[in-house]
Amino acid sequence: MKKLTLAALALAALASPASAAIWSDTCIGFRTGNDFQEPGIDKKIAKSIIFLNHVSGYTYGSNFFNVDMLKSDKNDPMNSAEPGASSGGAQEVYVAYRHNLSLSKVFNTKLEFGPVTDIEFTAGFDYNSKNTTFAPSVFKVVAGPTFSFKVPGFLTLSALYYKEKNHNAFGSYSKSIGGWNDVSFDPAFRVAAAWGIKIPLGAVNTTFKGFGTYTTAKGIDGSGVPTAPETLIDTTWMFDISPVFRAKAGTWQLGPGYQYWNNKFRNPTYATWAETPAGRVVNPRTSTFQVAIEYHF
Repeated sequence: MKKLTLAALALAALASPASAAIWSDTCIGFRTGNDFQEPGIDKKIAKSIIFLNHVSGYTYGSNFFNVDMLKSDKNDPMNSAEPGASSGGAQEVYVAYRHNLSLSKVFNTKLEFGPVTDIEFTAGFDYNSKNTTFAPSVFKVVAGPTFSFKVPGFLTLSALYYKEKNHNAFGSYSKSIGGWNDVSFDPAFRVAAAWGIKIPLGAVNTTFKGFGTYTTAKGIDGSGVPTAPETLIDTTWMFDISPVFRAKAGTWQLGPGYQYWNNKFRNPTYATWAETPAGRVVNPRTSTFQVAIEYHF
C-alpha cells in the first residue's frame, strides 16, 4: 500500500499546476435506481447516490475529481456488531481523480489526425470503502495515453495501465486455497471511454454523457479464485431544465440513466446460487435504469 500511496501523492501533485484554471464546472447531484446488484447477494438492491463532481482546465491540460456517497437498502446490509441483529443498508464512498496532460500543448505542436484532435497523458487514482461485513477497501492507480475526438462536446478513449490493492474480511478463512485479507492484484489493462455529447432538441439543450470501461483479469482474488474481465457502462441523458427555475443555462439538469456491470470487481458473474461453483459466491450482472438531477455552479 505504501507504493500506491506514494503514487497517489505524485498524481495529486499534478492537480496543482503553475497555471490557474481557465475554465471549470462543478456540480452536486443525486441519482437513484432499484436494480443494482452486489457480489454475494442474489437480491436486487435500491441505491441512493449523492455525488460531487468537478472538472477544470488549465494551460496544459485538465483535472477531473468525483466523489460518490452511496446508500443501499436493507438487501445490501451494513456490518452489524451483533450476529443476527437487524441492519440498515450499507454506506459506501467512492473517490476518483484523473489528470489529463495535453501533449500538443506541452510540446506546442498539433497532434491531430483523422477524427483525433489531441493526445493526452492520463494518470489518476480511485479509492473506495464500504461498511459491509466483507469490509472492502480498494485503492487503484491508472496511467496511459488518451485520445480526444472531435464531437459537439467531448469524447475520449484511453488505454491504461491498471494496478489495484484491496482488503477484505474473508480471505483468511480460505488460506487453504491461497486466500488472504490484503490483496495486491496483478497489473491489468483497461480501455476507458468518457463522453459528454451535446444533443439539442428544439429549444431544449440536452447532453448524453457517461463513461465505460473494459478491464482485463487481475490474477487471483483474496479467496484464491481467478478473476475475470470486467465491463462497466454508466450513462445518462441530461435535459437542461434551468428555465424552469429561471436560472442560467446549464445550471439545473435532469434525466434518465442506465448502468450495466458484468463481472463486477472482476468476480465471475453467476446469476443464481444454483449455477455458482462450490466455494464461490453468486455475483449477478447489474442492469439498472437510474434517474439523476444535477446542480452546476
